[in-house]
Amino acid sequence: MEPTGPTATFSPFLSNSNEDSKVTPSVDSMLSFTPTEFISVVNQTLEYAYSAVTIVGEVASFKINQGKWVFFDIKDEESSVSCFMTLYQLRIPIEDGMKVRIKGVPKITKWGKFSFTVQAIQPVGEGSLKKAYEILKRKLTEEGLFDPEKKRSIPKGLSKIGVISSTAAAGYVDFIKIFNARWGGTKIQVAHTQVQGIDAPDQIIRALKYFNERGEVEAVAIIRGGGSADDLACFNDEALVRAVASSKIPVISGIGHEIDESLVDLAADVRASTPSNAAELLTFDRKAMLVDINTMISRAGQNLISKIDSLRREQYDKIMRILNVVNIKITSFHKELSDKIKILGALNPEKVLERGYAILKGEIAIGNVVKITTIDKEIKAEVKEIDER
Repeated sequence: MEPTGPTATFSPFLSNSNEDSKVTPSVDSMLSFTPTEFISVVNQTLEYAYSAVTIVGEVASFKINQGKWVFFDIKDEESSVSCFMTLYQLRIPIEDGMKVRIKGVPKITKWGKFSFTVQAIQPVGEGSLKKAYEILKRKLTEEGLFDPEKKRSIPKGLSKIGVISSTAAAGYVDFIKIFNARWGGTKIQVAHTQVQGIDAPDQIIRALKYFNERGEVEAVAIIRGGGSADDLACFNDEALVRAVASSKIPVISGIGHEIDESLVDLAADVRASTPSNAAELLTFDRKAMLVDINTMISRAGQNLISKIDSLRREQYDKIMRILNVVNIKITSFHKELSDKIKILGALNPEKVLERGYAILKGEIAIGNVVKITTIDKEIKAEVKEIDER
């Protein structure tokens, strides 16, 4: 392989003489290596020249050895490259025929074989993406990772939330715009990460880990606007999905458009249809709250007036009942008094005198003087005789 770019000035295999005055070095003056040294120098050169390489191609001869090591070829119509990675690094389902994007470094093995050591891998293209998605979704569903019983509610009006997103992304801008337009009082701490591409999952995982370790926020929002299936593929990374599902802090996802569905959406406690909807779910609507408050005040006023009227009616009824009782008692008293007056009237001595009777006062004994009262006279008389009736 001809070295290119910066390696053109760094190669132990080329002399430093001018091309017009090339001198063929003697055997004694040429560099000499053991096989181990040669492989080490070559790998250093490859690492310097290609510290991070991305290759897109089709998977072939995929296999897993001893439950630890993953081997496959990535090929196009003309060439094929042998690839190696650990099973731990394989975070999406891979099968022969899938088109993938791999990131890693080229190396020469100790057996002198050229190999590409894979650091990260993602499916590419609608067919491969869908297949990997369905396989991983089925696996994680069977594990119970998406069970509704595990979901936690996220109340509105939190004091502090964490946001994981690219601050340059349109989705983040929409989220902040809606968030600021609604009810205030909530602080935001933003972790800036990539939200697409092969490096995005690890960055998002680190941000989520940071929020969980610090424990300063009450909820975490993962935000990403719309895009193609390739753009959103990072949100179907198994390690990221598991990190979301195991987060100690409730997670709300606002990824893509309403029709887009990622495995992170399924693992999150709350799924928002868009970044803007995530902002709505986390905050109170200022205008709606004011309308509700005014409605509550109006309703409370009406209830108070109604209560006063009700109390007034109750008091009026109570007073009327008391007045009725008093009236009955007064009527009864009047009748009783009238009856007594009649009785007293009948016993009035003057009434007796008016009927022609007289009243005798004094001790009835022969020789005593007694007083006799008539209607118009008072008579004194001496008792001459007393006869028994």
